[in-house]
Amino acid sequence: MYFLCDASGFYSSAEKVMRPDLRNKPVVTLSNNDGCIVAVCPIAKKLGIKKFVPYFQVKDLIKKHGVVVTSSNYELYHSLSTKMMDTISQFADDIYVYSIDELFARFDTRLSHDSWLDLGRDIRRTVWKEVRLPVGAGGGITPTLAKAASHAAKRIPGYNGVAVIDSEQERISILKQMDVTDVWGIGSRLGRKLNLLGIHTAHQLSVQSPARMRKQFSILVENTVRELNGEIRIKWDDVRPDKQQIYSTRTFGARVTDKRDLHNALVGHCESAMRKLRRQKSLTKAITVFASNSPHDDTAYYRKSIYHPFPVPTMDTRIVTKALPAIIDKIFKPGVCFYRCGVGIVEIIPAANYQADLFSINEDNPKLMNVLDAVNDRYGKSTLQVASKGFDKKHEMKRQFLTKRATTRWSDIPIVKC
Repeated sequence: MYFLCDASGFYSSAEKVMRPDLRNKPVVTLSNNDGCIVAVCPIAKKLGIKKFVPYFQVKDLIKKHGVVVTSSNYELYHSLSTKMMDTISQFADDIYVYSIDELFARFDTRLSHDSWLDLGRDIRRTVWKEVRLPVGAGGGITPTLAKAASHAAKRIPGYNGVAVIDSEQERISILKQMDVTDVWGIGSRLGRKLNLLGIHTAHQLSVQSPARMRKQFSILVENTVRELNGEIRIKWDDVRPDKQQIYSTRTFGARVTDKRDLHNALVGHCESAMRKLRRQKSLTKAITVFASNSPHDDTAYYRKSIYHPFPVPTMDTRIVTKALPAIIDKIFKPGVCFYRCGVGIVEIIPAANYQADLFSINEDNPKLMNVLDAVNDRYGKSTLQVASKGFDKKHEMKRQFLTKRATTRWSDIPIVKC
C-alpha cells in the first residue's frame, strides 16, 4: 500500500506553527519579491482568494477581510518540512520525498492498524500533534491511485482529509469524480487531447486500452492507465526523473543598473543551479544566461539571452562562474534598469554515463564541490560561496512581510512567559 501525504497550504500553514494567534485567521504567502500569492490557507480560500494571482490585484480584498500577508520564509519552511517528513517516516517501511510539502510512504509489512483508513487518520493526527501542520493522506495500491486518493481527501466532500482506495467500488467512485487533468501526470495540454477523444474523467481514462494509449500518446500514459487499474508500473526512481533543464531565475528586489551588481546576482543563480545539478549526479554541457527589464516599464522592453557551451561537461560551480564576465559584457546595456535575470543549465547528461575525452582537460574538482555542498547543507545556504559573488546585498529579494525564522535562528526563538 502507498500513501501520499501532503500539507494543506503548506507555506501559509507553516506561518501559523509558531504563531498561535494566526491559527484562526486567514493567511496568504507571497512569492519572491512579494509578487504573487503562492499559498492560501483554508480560511483565506473561503474568502475567494486564489493562488498565483498578483498581490496588487487582490490587495483591497485582503485589506477588507483582514487577511494576514507573509513573505516566503524558506528557512522556516525547510525546517518544518524536515520535521514533517521525519514524523511520517516513523509509520512507513520507506518514504520518497516528492516536494517540500509532499511525500510518498510505502507499507510492505502487515497493517498495524484496524484499517488503512485508521492508519491515514493516525498519520494526520500525529503530524498535527508533533508539528502542528494540517496534512492530507491518500492511500492506494499504486502511487497513482494514492495520488487520486489524496485528491479526494482534499477536494471531494465527505473525506475530511483522509481517503483510501482499497476496494473496486471506492476506486470507481473516486475516479468518476475526478477530471482527467486531476490524474497524476496528465497536464492541461494532454488533457485537451484526451477530451477530443471523449475522455473527460479519470474513470474514462482508466477503462481505455493501455496498448491504444501507448500507441496514440506514450508509454507514460499507458503506465498511468495501468496504475489506475491497480497495476504497479512506477518505481521510486520513476516518481521524479532527473531534470533535463535546471533554471534559477528571480526578479530583483530593487532595479539593477550596475554591471557588477548584475554579475553578483548571476553568480548566485549559478551557485543555486549547479547545486541542484550535483544533487542529481549530472553534468552540464552548456548554460544559457539572460537579463531583462520589465515589459511594463515606460522605456522600450529589453531582453538579452546568451548561450554558452563548455568544451568539457562540468559539475563545478567555479568553471561556470568563470564564464560569466564575458557573457555579461554581451548582455549588459547602459541605461537599462534590469528587473530580472537568470541562469539555465540546458544540456544535462548523467555523470555516470559520461565518456571522457582523452585529449580534453577536465578541471572539475568533485571533492571541493562535495565539501561546498556539505557545509551549505549543514550550516545554511551561502555559508560558503564563490568569492566573485561578493557580499553586497543589493540583489537580494524583497521580503517586506517576512516573519521570524524561529526554528533556525536563536534570536527568533519565541519567548513564553508564564
